[in-house]
Amino acid sequence: MDKLIHGVAADGMVRVMAAVTTDIATEVIRRHRTSPTASAALGRVLTGTLLLGSSLKDFDRLTVKIECNGAVGGIVAEADATGNVRGYVKNSRAEVPFNNNGKFNVRGIIGEGMFYVIRESGYDIGLYSEPYVGSVPIVSGEIAEDFAYYLAKSEQIPSAVLLGVLLQKSEPFVKASGGVMLQMLPGANPHIITMIEDTIQHAPHLTSVIGNKATSEDLVKLALGEINFKILEEKEIKFACTCSFDRAVSLIGSLGASEVESMLREDKGAVMTCGFCNETYRLDEANLQEILHENLD
Repeated sequence: MDKLIHGVAADGMVRVMAAVTTDIATEVIRRHRTSPTASAALGRVLTGTLLLGSSLKDFDRLTVKIECNGAVGGIVAEADATGNVRGYVKNSRAEVPFNNNGKFNVRGIIGEGMFYVIRESGYDIGLYSEPYVGSVPIVSGEIAEDFAYYLAKSEQIPSAVLLGVLLQKSEPFVKASGGVMLQMLPGANPHIITMIEDTIQHAPHLTSVIGNKATSEDLVKLALGEINFKILEEKEIKFACTCSFDRAVSLIGSLGASEVESMLREDKGAVMTCGFCNETYRLDEANLQEILHENLD
């Protein structure tokens, strides 16, 4: 089971978050059948969203949305306070050639555009309030740098973000996925920041250590080196969607009686596919008849 840890380092001067997300990336890639480069991009966004949302309170929800002109078309990921995450790319089969280093060209498949972070509270229990929306231009397309740029410019938090997805040719296709996010709190010692920058610069590739069974705690050690840290919370994280057959029925019912009658007459049923998890729900004639009866009531 994938895990996320949340804590502090350097005597409270740095907030630390780390997660191994190999199972999550495996599941989302299986569901959406994404191309290799789209898989790398989506896996990074899912991990980054979980890390950014690690301190969410009950009934909070965080959405990261990338709107871009690259072949992938856009990416959306959504996380909640319990450690559930879901997401998708607009063009799952988009692909571009490797970059000059012979690696997946995530920057190339993203292109230019905007990076949005949406924070909502109480939506699922009817206590909806106006969401907070922050946005910055995409500065890298490599995802990790865009998370760091967002935190620096929109939330005024200097941060270091490491995200990685390592793929393999055979199933389950994902060998390793995970990330680390370090946020410098007000008053952080410049010497600590320099130490962290130097440690990260000389650290081994994130995915190589995850592929060797590293834990979330190991990822923190990789990024902090000799700097002390304390874990405040550890929780299991997983891919999970909020869609259901009942929600599909409710959505079709909201289209109105005339539209449901048309589905019944022309198609003898209805089919709905969730964009977040690719699950398909099929409603037969009896289901549509029931919807019509309820609308009449």
